[in-house]
Amino acid sequence: MPYQQLPLPDPPLPALLRQLDFDRMARYRECLDFYQGRHWPGRPRRGERRLTFNYARAIVDKVTGYLLAGASVQVAGDETPAGLERARLAERALRRVEAANGVSQLDFETELDCAVLGDGAYRVAWDAAAGEVRITAPDVQGIFAWRDPADPNRLTAVAHRYRAGEEELIEYWTPGGFELWRGSTLEERLPNPYGFIPYVVFPNVREPKQAWGSSDIPPLVEANRELNRAFSQLSQVLELSGNPIAVLEGVTGSEDITVEPGAIWEVPEDARAYLLDLLQGGGVALHTAYIDLLYRVLHDLGESPRTAFGHNPQGLSGVALNTELDPIARKVERKRRIRTAVYERRAWMVLQLLARFEGLEAEGLRPVMQWGPVLPADRSRQVQDARLLVASGIISRRTAAASLGIDDPEAEAARVREEAG
Repeated sequence: MPYQQLPLPDPPLPALLRQLDFDRMARYRECLDFYQGRHWPGRPRRGERRLTFNYARAIVDKVTGYLLAGASVQVAGDETPAGLERARLAERALRRVEAANGVSQLDFETELDCAVLGDGAYRVAWDAAAGEVRITAPDVQGIFAWRDPADPNRLTAVAHRYRAGEEELIEYWTPGGFELWRGSTLEERLPNPYGFIPYVVFPNVREPKQAWGSSDIPPLVEANRELNRAFSQLSQVLELSGNPIAVLEGVTGSEDITVEPGAIWEVPEDARAYLLDLLQGGGVALHTAYIDLLYRVLHDLGESPRTAFGHNPQGLSGVALNTELDPIARKVERKRRIRTAVYERRAWMVLQLLARFEGLEAEGLRPVMQWGPVLPADRSRQVQDARLLVASGIISRRTAAASLGIDDPEAEAARVREEAG
């Protein structure tokens, strides 16, 4: 179908974008501020102590680390020798692109950003100057997406707003066309050179009936703020107890009462002087008990048990340890259901660009996402289980190798045959 020149939008695209997604952008800013440690609202009162312990950031970082454990994309084709060879070559090309773009680090940074803001995005495009595929992760705060009303997962258009030096640029992509805006001026309008929108826009965790995702931060906000307040109060109590308050009873004047080392006070015969003990009656124990309660609430809401941070006083292992860590495993599994389609789509785009610009044979090939175990596993037991599944004809050697975290099973199998020969 030939590309059709469409009339300019009214208002023009730059003006239109400035009218969109105010709530989403405000939500992004609030979550990012909290992740960066800006927990206390307003200005502090005079003499007010404000301690900040950023548990929200620690929990988000921890879950993201669990999410990407053992992640890799394999390429599958038909089971004929020719199909297997094409899949092996495509997988090697995919690994080359991933290495050139530093995908491992890019993915971690993007997943962390996605967990904080609630949404993420990848861009896959051909760099004509360098003659290679570029995978980038644009700031989702500059991404605007239009979707098929019948299928919110299907993008019908994407606008990407970003700054290049002092100028604001906007790229507008549809399956059939591409526009480049410089400021408020349409500089370029061309047919889409790829035949698909080169963006993957995805939610952190999908909310029912919502196009955009939700952040990991909001459930932690109130508990983390209360924990900060509790720590600040306890810190002030302990400081005052180390610098005790002198109480004088029956004294009506302040003459001859000086506050200095070695000072001697003369008070009336019926007066009484003593130090105020702020720790009497188990006051500190009440504070620490409340802090422990807040700890539990914070970890429960974050679905990240303290065991995930190495706190295991009972020495749990095996099934008992997995049960203890089950909340974080379930949270990671929810995210992985979304990410499987994301990383497979991104790999598909890479293969399509390699086929278009480098002549790679990608017809009939499909990317398959492989994930490692979420929870700690006995490596020898994993190998034993994989051997049994292969021997029983349930899975292939290639699938077994991928499940054990081998990025390129075909190349590894070739090395094994080479050593055996």
